[in-house]
Amino acid sequence: MAISAKDVQKLREMTGVGMMDCKKALTEANGDFDKAIEWLREKGLAAQTKKAGKIAAEGVSYAITADNGVGDPADVEALKACTYPGTDRTVADVTADKVLAIGENIQVRRFVRYAEGVNVPYIHMGGKIGVLVNLEVEGIEAGKVTELGKDIAMQIAAMNPAYLDKSDVDQATLDKEKEILLIQAKEDPKNANKPENIIEKMVMGRIGKYYEENCLLQQAFVKENKVSVEKHIAEVAKQLGGKIAVKAFTRFQTGEGIEKAEEDFAAEVASMIH
Repeated sequence: MAISAKDVQKLREMTGVGMMDCKKALTEANGDFDKAIEWLREKGLAAQTKKAGKIAAEGVSYAITADNGVGDPADVEALKACTYPGTDRTVADVTADKVLAIGENIQVRRFVRYAEGVNVPYIHMGGKIGVLVNLEVEGIEAGKVTELGKDIAMQIAAMNPAYLDKSDVDQATLDKEKEILLIQAKEDPKNANKPENIIEKMVMGRIGKYYEENCLLQQAFVKENKVSVEKHIAEVAKQLGGKIAVKAFTRFQTGEGIEKAEEDFAAEVASMIH
């Protein structure tokens, strides 16, 4: 299949690899971006790369903590049917009014709610990223862990971890990562004469690096990168005389997962003329 210059440029932006290598990777992968990235990684040309985000749609991410009885909607449709605070109308009705008043479409797209523990919200870039961290705390007043929760939320906003802990990484992901790293190690001329067991040890060492890049608790704490997030949490818990554990987190980035339709401008003009 023909590989377009636009696709080559997109892969280059995703990986930082040169244009010719990107074109070769896409050709080898028959245009599949995930396979092309895998090919580049196997050749040692690209580092661990997160999947490309979609083009962002407008909107806002928001996080809040509250003690009032807000009900417990199971999904967005159930939320729309809830009574809007301070009125006898539904969330859907009030949203429809806002659409008429503003003249722009508004939709509640997704949400998550943590009912237990201490919840700490963080909003970044005026709503471009919203983070909610759920902490389990023992022997410490909730107010004393707010700063820690905020620091962890900022870490999540900046580093975008895929997992909470290394134990959460599924076996299929690990197997694929090991496979890529093994091919990469074997193709490195420096490892040509190294025995299989040494190469295996090298791969396991790099899996540790994968955890440090992708798992929140194993990441270097951004405010003090000489310690991991989990060690920092343990130190704070010790100072405050109790126990603290991150049970869950959610990071929403406005527009992720939505791709705006791209139309050819000439075709659009032509459709308006005919």
